[in-house]
Amino acid sequence: MFDIGFFELLIIAGLALVVLGPERLPGAVRSTMKTIRNIKGMANGFKQEVEQQFKIHELHENLKKAEQQNLENLSPELQESVDELRNAAKSVQKPYSKE
Repeated sequence: MFDIGFFELLIIAGLALVVLGPERLPGAVRSTMKTIRNIKGMANGFKQEVEQQFKIHELHENLKKAEQQNLENLSPELQESVDELRNAAKSVQKPYSKE
């Protein structure tokens, strides 16, 4: 990610020790690591949301293609998308159906 070597990290650690002092340095490191973890978590959440939206968009496009072919003689990937959408619809309706 960053092109920082061991020597540069050693200089940064030495400067941090001089500026913050030995009492506040561990707290500053913990705070920095917590902030980095939070940023990574938000980035991963955003990435998952975008991937999910792309998948939904792809399913809609495949469904449009399947409807244009009147749901007959579909390619395997279109048939898979249609089946996946049918299963999702069944799973959504399942809790509300009377048995």
